[in-house]
Amino acid sequence: MKSGADFLLAELRAARTARGMSQEDFGKLINYSGTHVGNVESGTRPLKADYVAAVDQALNTNGLYSRLLERLGAPIWLREWIDEEQRATALRWYEPAWMPGLLQTPEYARATLADELLSADVADRLVTARLARQALLRRDPPPLVTVVLDGTVIRRVGDGQESMIAAQLAYLAECAELPHVQVHIVPESVGIYTGLTGPFVLASQPGGGWVACADGQLTAQITDRPEDIATLERRWDRICGVALPRRDSLELIRKAAGSWT
Repeated sequence: MKSGADFLLAELRAARTARGMSQEDFGKLINYSGTHVGNVESGTRPLKADYVAAVDQALNTNGLYSRLLERLGAPIWLREWIDEEQRATALRWYEPAWMPGLLQTPEYARATLADELLSADVADRLVTARLARQALLRRDPPPLVTVVLDGTVIRRVGDGQESMIAAQLAYLAECAELPHVQVHIVPESVGIYTGLTGPFVLASQPGGGWVACADGQLTAQITDRPEDIATLERRWDRICGVALPRRDSLELIRKAAGSWT
């Protein structure tokens, strides 16, 4: 069964071919290269809002394809990031507040949505979509995933959440044993450090270079600007510099898991 994104790509391709235009000609019409058009249509390049808007404008569709893109379910910025995440050959993920989505259990994922006042159906769809992204950990070959967590992440627990947190930490330890996954903990004894300014992810792309996602309260900034990547790489290096080694981190995670059982 085709996904909504596959359907939209097929419609965009059909709109081009119905006009008898090559990818190169279509690219000229919408101010993109023919290679860019080909990569979008083949799914090797993320389908972004500005590209779809350019098609709408060039074909005078009154925003039809942009509206279809909006109906795919997730915010546009998140869909764009998921595309980058799924293509990545390596991920460097820093989180100061909670477990990264790629390493969450279903119960933990649902708990992160508890304060959003969502209907059960909406929450189910969001949890299912988040867990589906974890399939990249099992692909062949998988990306090299390096995660750094602030120490408070493995210590935070609310009333009645003890068993859920224990299960989440046990799953985190299981993932950390995978050869392509490394988890490091910044101990609470470090105090204030640069990572506390907020979470971010760096994704290495197959063709070379990095794309970054810096999360915020309302949206997230996705960027491949060299100056932005350089800033986050320097921040990553400083955060890693105060984090515990892999084995020491795993021992700390297991100890925390045991404290809630």
